[in-house]
Amino acid sequence: MTDPLNSINYHVVAIPYPGRGHINPMINLCNLIALRHPSNFLTTVIITEEWLSFIESEPRPPNIRFATIPNVIPSELNRAADFPGFFNATLTKMEEPVQQLLRRMEVPISVIIYDTYLSWVVNMGSRMNVPVASLFTMSATVFATLYYYHLLVENGNAGDNFSGNIDELVDYIPGVPPTRVADLVTIINGKGKEVRSVTLQAILMATKAQFLLVLSVYELESQVIDALKSELSLPVYVIGPAIPYYRLNNMQNDQNAPDYVKWLDHQPPASVLYISQGSFLSVSDAQLEEIIAGIHDSGVRYVWIARDEKTQSRCENDEKGLVIPWCDQLRVLCHGSIGAFWSHCGWNSTKEGAFSGVPMLTFPIFFDQVPNSKMIVEDWKMGRKRIFWSLEKKFLNSLGVLWIGKAKKEKR
Repeated sequence: MTDPLNSINYHVVAIPYPGRGHINPMINLCNLIALRHPSNFLTTVIITEEWLSFIESEPRPPNIRFATIPNVIPSELNRAADFPGFFNATLTKMEEPVQQLLRRMEVPISVIIYDTYLSWVVNMGSRMNVPVASLFTMSATVFATLYYYHLLVENGNAGDNFSGNIDELVDYIPGVPPTRVADLVTIINGKGKEVRSVTLQAILMATKAQFLLVLSVYELESQVIDALKSELSLPVYVIGPAIPYYRLNNMQNDQNAPDYVKWLDHQPPASVLYISQGSFLSVSDAQLEEIIAGIHDSGVRYVWIARDEKTQSRCENDEKGLVIPWCDQLRVLCHGSIGAFWSHCGWNSTKEGAFSGVPMLTFPIFFDQVPNSKMIVEDWKMGRKRIFWSLEKKFLNSLGVLWIGKAKKEKR
């Protein structure tokens, strides 16, 4: 019998950063490539054994396979407890087992697509004489802000001992619309400063790859994309959002729809608030209690994604809402009963919210979520500013059905 691997003409190796917000877009990109090239094309996705247990059962084209390395980094389940330590482990513990795995590949590698934050892949590709494409899973605006970090320092808007005015306007980063210092990616002056140095190094290394792939939409970030293409010496490709829109057509009239979809089917149009605070950092106990009280007092219908036991134990299903640990987010956002999206503003969620046309209530916590929130509210006019902790009755009413329905109608 002929070995099917002998018929492979192109072999892509994908190396995602081991976090849900990075693995999902990498897998989506691989799926899109596989669907476009169903024959003579193989994609190998390298993940840890732990991550294989998380995603192995998810459907994928037959020309995508997983290859694993041992669990040499801390568990995904505890990633938020020591983010700097986790980040450092991805930079110091993964390279050797990945290198060994690549050397054992039975099919020659055509190109390596790696997550920008795994900066060691660039030199690995050079040693193996394999072209490398750096996949930046955040916005082009965030890439440019980090690339031009030196301008922020020169203008007194960043630095190790920054104590300036956070409301000062930054209007000198090429292609980036004017933004307050407070709305910059948080590792510059706020949360996550511990990883700023290695992040800036990763951005620098990305410019030494053979290609830079940006998961964005040109119409949303045209000025900064044009500026990056003009500045950088390597080809910059804007490859679209890499969200699972390709699955939506297969879900229409689905007789085996999950219970949460069936629940949504029985709700009035544009009446439900979808709440998701991401898969990484969460809110404090006090903040959670205020949010729970605010949602219940507002009387709004809701679907709340609560991945952690703390939130699940304090939120209960009732006639107005569902609390579930997971859902197909894009499918939910595109459902006719959804009227608004309470989002932490991760880049994947931001793109899915834009795709669905649902107005957003922005609630950023960390890293790129803050500039994403700013773009949603100020640049794209697709949502409201963050919800403040002081949830008074007047504000609670703005969360209700009247605002949700009106906002979605205006957006459409």
